Amino acid sequence: MSFISRRCFSVAKTLCSHIGSSPLYLTQETKFSISQLSQPKVIRKGKNTLKLSKSVIVEGPLGAITMDVPDFVNFEHSTSTGKIDISVTDSNDKIQKSMWGTVRSNLANHITGVNEGHMAFLRFVGTGYRAQLENDGKFVNVKVGASIMQGLPVPDGITVKSPTSTSLIIEGCNKQQVCLFAACLRKFHPPEPYKGKGIYVNDETIKLKDKKIK
Repeated sequence: MSFISRRCFSVAKTLCSHIGSSPLYLTQETKFSISQLSQPKVIRKGKNTLKLSKSVIVEGPLGAITMDVPDFVNFEHSTSTGKIDISVTDSNDKIQKSMWGTVRSNLANHITGVNEGHMAFLRFVGTGYRAQLENDGKFVNVKVGASIMQGLPVPDGITVKSPTSTSLIIEGCNKQQVCLFAACLRKFHPPEPYKGKGIYVNDETIKLKDKKIK
């Protein structure tokens, strides 16, 4: 029986996500504003192009984050209740539907970031593997089995703490920057599957393989 003939017997509908239509709520200490970009940005997504003409600014106790959004995304902000409803011009368009949920998720992360902050925890597993902060916490040196010390400068808006020599805590209000910096440090020695040595991010685990026996 072909796929088409079997598909005809199905009467169930595909369940779609409704993340974009879920409202967001601001705290009393959070400020939300929208402005028009003087020079809209044009980016490509596959064969389609997106025009970013709006700029959303979220301010809170820990800082402020700016996010550029497409022109077809609309916001309705109630100052009395702090409720934000997000909608798109054409909810049947595939690109607009995908960006609808993306914008809502990013905005939710920004609201959480400026109020509570985001954090990433790194663990250094291996003999002699360790991390060290230099220049008043502005540079991270890692020792992960190489003959030289490797490291990266800490970006603006991110703070790094080292409670022990084998762990790091990365904090910041922008979740994307926090996770990106953690991923860049992990690249120095990703966890290997035979002895489990490497740099682990958050609750990351791996499945160990059996040793190769000749």
